[in-house]
Order: sequence, then C-alpha cells, then structure tokens
Amino acid sequence: MPEWAGMMADQTTKAEELALRLAKAIELGDKETSIECAGHLAELCAQVTVQLKQEAYPKPDINLRVSVEDAGTLTALITLKVHADMTVSSLKNLVSRDYKFDQRVQQWVIGQRLPRDQETLHYHGIRRDGDTAYLYILSAKQAKLSPELLEKEQHQHVLEEVTLEARGTGDLMTNAVEMPHAEVEVMPAPRVKPPVPPKPPEVGWACPECTYINKPTRPGCMMCSTERPANYTVPDIYKPDEEELARLHNEELAMMQYEQVREMQRTQNYERLIQVDEQSLVPTDDAIDCPVCYVTLEPGEGVTLRECLHSFCRECLKGTIQNSPEPEVSCPFMDDNYSCTGKLLDREIKALLSPEEYQHFLDIGVSLAETRSMNSYHCKTTDCRGWCIYEDDVNEFLCPLCNLINCLLCKAIHMDMNCKEYQDDLKLRAENDEAAKKTSEALATMVQQGIAMLCPQCKIIIQKKDGCDWIKCAVCHTELCWVTKGPRWGPMGSGDTSGGCKCRVTGAPCHPNCQNCH
Repeated sequence: MPEWAGMMADQTTKAEELALRLAKAIELGDKETSIECAGHLAELCAQVTVQLKQEAYPKPDINLRVSVEDAGTLTALITLKVHADMTVSSLKNLVSRDYKFDQRVQQWVIGQRLPRDQETLHYHGIRRDGDTAYLYILSAKQAKLSPELLEKEQHQHVLEEVTLEARGTGDLMTNAVEMPHAEVEVMPAPRVKPPVPPKPPEVGWACPECTYINKPTRPGCMMCSTERPANYTVPDIYKPDEEELARLHNEELAMMQYEQVREMQRTQNYERLIQVDEQSLVPTDDAIDCPVCYVTLEPGEGVTLRECLHSFCRECLKGTIQNSPEPEVSCPFMDDNYSCTGKLLDREIKALLSPEEYQHFLDIGVSLAETRSMNSYHCKTTDCRGWCIYEDDVNEFLCPLCNLINCLLCKAIHMDMNCKEYQDDLKLRAENDEAAKKTSEALATMVQQGIAMLCPQCKIIIQKKDGCDWIKCAVCHTELCWVTKGPRWGPMGSGDTSGGCKCRVTGAPCHPNCQNCH
C-alpha cells in the first residue's frame, strides 16, 4: 500500500473515532469534550453530517391534514399519517406511493413557506394531530414531464428491483452452496444506469420570492402572486400553448370590460358634474357635523363650498357673509393647525341671502371699495350712490345713475357754467346762501393749504388730481407749474423758455419739490 494511502486511512479512522466521541459527548451534554472533538474534526477537514436521531422527535404518529389542489382548481382534503422526523422528501415519496403523484409534480406549502426536501416536518411546525399543509399538483407540462420520460423511469425502477433481488440471491448462493469439482460464484448483476436525457431549457421567469418558474407571459407568480420582475422581457421565439392563449384571451376580455365600466363611470361623473354646476349651491352627499355650530346635518341639508370643498350649515354661512368685514367672504373653516383661505363665490352668496340682504351686501362692498380708493370721487347729487375712480387727464364725470356732469376740478355740479362762472357765482351767493358760503370758504382753505391754486391768468381755483406737476387751466388753457404756482412757459407761450418756471433749462429742476413739470 502506498504511503499516502496509509496516511489517508489513518486520518479516516481518527475522524471516525472523533465523530463517535462527539456524538456521545453531545448526547451526554459534555460541552467541553464536544468543543474539543469538533475542533479536531475541523483541523482534519472531515466531511461530517450532523443529524438528530429519530428518538429525539415525538414518538406518536401525526394525522396531517392536507389540502390538495390541481391545475384545474379541483380541491380535495386528505389525511396522512406522518412522523415529526419525516423529511419533505419522505413526505413526497409517501404521496407518490399511495396516490401515484410523481414527486416533481408535487408543490408543498407548509407553514406559509416552500419547504426544502431535506427539511423535517418538525422544523416547519408539524407536531400534533390536526396540523395542516397545502399540496398543489402541477400539470405534466409545468413539471416538464413527458410520457417517454415517465416510461424510462418506470423501466429504471423495475431494473433496480431486479438488480437488488439478484444481488441478494447471489450472496445467498455464494455463502450456502458448494458444488464438487467446481466453484460456483454468483456475481451481482451490474447496476446499469440509463443515460439521463438532457434537461430542456426552462422558458419563463423565476419568481424572486418562491423561485417558481412561471410562463413568460404571466404577469404574476402562479404560486405566491409576486409581480413579474420589471426587467424581464418575453422571448421573441416563445409561442404560448393553448392554455396560455386562453388565459391571455380571458385577460383581454377582462381588460375590455374594465375599460367599458371605467368609461361608463366617467360619463356618469361628467353628467353629475354638469348637474351640480347648474346649481347655485352644492348640497352635501353625506351626513356631517357643521364645524362652526356642531349641528348634525342629514345628507343634502348642508352646503359644500365649491372652492375649498368644506361643508357647513346654511345659517352659519349666511352669518359669515353678513359679518364679513371684506367684500370677499372667506371660508369660516378653522382648527388648531389650519385656517382656510378659500373664498365664497358670488353665486353662492346670492343663493344664501334674500334679495334685500344681497343688495345690502353689494352696497357695503361698493362703499368699502370707494373709501379705499385713492382717486375716487362721489357724485355731488343728493342721495346719489354714483362714484368713479378718475385719471389725471379727465376733468368731468358723467354719473351713470343721475346722469349729471360733475366737475372734478371744482368738486361740484355746475350745469351751463364753466369753472370761472361757477366760482364767480359762488362768491355772490356766499353772501346770502349758507351752503355757498361754506363751499367758498372750503375752496379758499384749499388754496391756503396748497391743495388748490389760483390760475394766474383767469384767477379761477384749480386742483391737481394726480400725476406730474404740469397742469392746464380748464378755462383759459394756460399751462401751469404746480410747485411754483406760475406759468410753465414765457410770454411767447408754449416752448418759450425765456420765462416761466424754466424747468430743466439749465439741467436743474424748477423747484426742490418738482415732480417733472417739463
């Protein structure tokens, strides 16, 4: 025997002794000896298998309830007598022996997991009568089985049985039979293994959760419903079988029905939207509690605002409108973290108020707009509500309500008279007319305060409404400078820079407060 062969034999013998010592130490609970033996086995790099003995598992038989389902969605319930130490591979053999289901068509699910063949039933929680498992029987196509392959395997099983019987008979005859003048030696028949046919390539995608191979066109795993990987593409050469074509056809029909129902819902929603848009107020669909007064409202009794979709009772919305300090009424919704900035639409306000209340609301809004406008002017006709916002180049305002012309320069209505005639008449009437006297005094005060000025040409009182400091007299049309209170140009008229305020003639303004009269 070569020297290296003897060394290997010694190492194997030593490994066997260490393995026996390790098994005995573990059984006796000897931790130190177990660690020592395991360390020596690791140094020898021994190939060791550690497996529990059958005595470590519960002894009694277990009645395992199995729900069986096939590709045709037929379901049956069977009961198998098993042991806790039985492996999944042994369980498949049991079903194959008793129910003639090949192991490759058996897909087991135990404890919501796909078990491996070498794992025990005890590992998956099968420990008492009544525990359940699930068995799905795959079709022959799914399991990649063909009649020829099954026939070869059956022949292989028969050949193995004959070989075992021959081996047993040969050993018997060798040990028990001795014939004279000859030696009879019965050799065991050689175990012939037929060539394994090449495994056809698997076409499909592997589930990332349960590793089940699904057909290429299937959108989700048939076993656990996990979605198909996003980067997977169906091969161009793949041709679906009849079953797959039927499934694809059914999915197409289902998608068409879904689109029809979806289109019907869109049409119904559009018609309802048109119906709601024609209503001034949108009633609530469900029962609500008003967030202002906390009154419970039945469906249809409350009002949902169009802009922010908050719902209230009618009385609270009406009170919000009537007490609003602004022409734009804000939504009254408010809590600890949020205050709604939505506004009530004019059509909603009009529907919530009576005609008199709505007119009063409009009057208040107009009054607020007038008082807040810098260049506003109210008609001087008694009790007239007309007003305007004037511009610098406009001197008259025709009130659309009373149809009278207001002079924006004199701040009065002087029909059939120009500004000079009106102001001269005002001075005459001021001696006997108290109202005219107050108006004349007010104009004089405005001149003293610089709010108005006297035209140096015709001597009427002029007021600057807005804009730059260049103004023109409404009577004599003399161009004036507001800050110097004198003529803009010299004696020769417009363009004569030899006289007047001479603004920007030498590059300097005509007055420190000049606002571009040139």
